Amino acid sequence: MNQKMRTTAVAVLAGMSIFLTGCISTQSGGSELGKVMVSPVTPDYKLEITLAKLNEILSAVDLTDGQRARFHYDRGVIYDSVGLRILSRIDFHQALKLQPNLADAYNFIGIYYTQEGEFESAYEAFDAVLELSPEYDYAFLNRGIALYYGERDELAIADMQSFYSLEPKDGYRALWLYLTESKQGIEVAKTHLAENRTQLANNAWSSILVDYYLGKNSKEQVFTAAKQGLSHPNEYAERLCEAYFYIAKIAQQQGQYSDAANYFRLTLATNIYDFVEHRYARVELAQLNAKMKQQSE
Repeated sequence: MNQKMRTTAVAVLAGMSIFLTGCISTQSGGSELGKVMVSPVTPDYKLEITLAKLNEILSAVDLTDGQRARFHYDRGVIYDSVGLRILSRIDFHQALKLQPNLADAYNFIGIYYTQEGEFESAYEAFDAVLELSPEYDYAFLNRGIALYYGERDELAIADMQSFYSLEPKDGYRALWLYLTESKQGIEVAKTHLAENRTQLANNAWSSILVDYYLGKNSKEQVFTAAKQGLSHPNEYAERLCEAYFYIAKIAQQQGQYSDAANYFRLTLATNIYDFVEHRYARVELAQLNAKMKQQSE
């Protein structure tokens, strides 16, 4: 799931060209299990060009603190999209030093804290996002995920309910609400998911995933649907990233830990680094490996 914070090369380039004008003027389980069905995504060459331009701007152009903060943030987003988390984290922290009210940067930092299991720091980062920008809906998702992995289930559900209520026609929101609610009762969570399904478009890709959770689709049908109606080159890999993750979560619920671990590995193999499913597949895999090791002892 793209969290609307993903910066594509085209968007960054377009924004950068506009911004540069200002700088110059101011002088500032089935057969699919166990194999990757699509080649892992590799970075677009345009990203390398964008990074080179950003590096040049940051080192050679006289910028205001606000402009420099924004360029550090833009570069951090690109580093994040290709999996260079340490470099992106450095840029986000630098951006916040220059512009302490940059909610987007706090959001990324909170995600990193969650991935590292530093939940209290993650909560503080997402609290900062919502204090600076109360309408920042994805902060509810990201804080909810941090609370979910931090075993604070009731608070996680509250955040996911807030996130879902802001756009109930989004199937991904329905799925994450189900995942958080299912920790307190799978049947009740499934009943709510079935109710929420009535708000979704039948032809949406996310609805296919919801229907899988409701037992209306098989894994084979999910993977078949993933190939249909594609609109850009990486979309198939993106859909597989999502499908593998959500299928893994069901396998995990059913106690099929080996299958779940394999699907989480396939999620990671897609290289869709900036999708929420890829971000937390490694967290899930680490938890599963610890559980399987404990069971074998």
